[in-house]
Amino acid sequence: MLLTIDVGNTSTNLGIFDKDKLIKKLRISSDRKNDADFYEKVFEGIKSEFYVSDCIIASVVDEITNSVKSAADKVFRINSLNVTPDINTGNALKMPYKKGLGADRIVNAYWAAVNCQKPVIVVDMGTATTLDIINKNGEFIGGVIAAGIKTQLKALHDFTSKLPELEPEKSDFAMGTDTKSAIMSGVIRGSAYAIDGLIKKCEEELGKKATVVATGGYCELLSEYTQRKFDLVNPDLTLDGLRLLYELNKVGV
Repeated sequence: MLLTIDVGNTSTNLGIFDKDKLIKKLRISSDRKNDADFYEKVFEGIKSEFYVSDCIIASVVDEITNSVKSAADKVFRINSLNVTPDINTGNALKMPYKKGLGADRIVNAYWAAVNCQKPVIVVDMGTATTLDIINKNGEFIGGVIAAGIKTQLKALHDFTSKLPELEPEKSDFAMGTDTKSAIMSGVIRGSAYAIDGLIKKCEEELGKKATVVATGGYCELLSEYTQRKFDLVNPDLTLDGLRLLYELNKVGV
């Protein structure tokens, strides 16, 4: 079985695949204090339930990457594949602008290039909200990076003296009647409307209407407020993209 690991800034998502079927998902905190011993315990728990023969990791947290890889390699006695800008993306995805590109964005772009009609815009709604653009020729040509909703909520609390730190939830009305509902309107609805505007502008620059897919921890929440309806909402897109990239790169791993 294949273990896919998506190390994000807030949480780490793990998926276990039996061939092309996702049979188990786990989520743990991406705490920078977690060391290899911590991850060994996590992986030992997985090992007690599943026979993991392969592993691929996409990490945007440098402080965690080595600990995760070394722990996975030790527990499962394998050589895990780590996603970098130099990873092979075959003929499906060309990356003329790949310097400094986050591993998660490479994975998302590859999944979209393989599965969607081009051009494609992938909207990933996590700690950051990103838009990744693949043109009609299958080239990753750039995108957008903005603060995610949890980041915005934390910033409002950290940089003001009276606003509370809140967890993301639904916004019933645009006009908030108290502090909490006003913040939710500004952050939740504001993020959704910003996504709408960015998609529209990116399509203008592409010169063509795009297939638009959404993923990330907040994709199901924010998709309720966007006027542009997504062609697909898939919270597991990155995990499945890791599976596809592993299948392409597994020779010699």
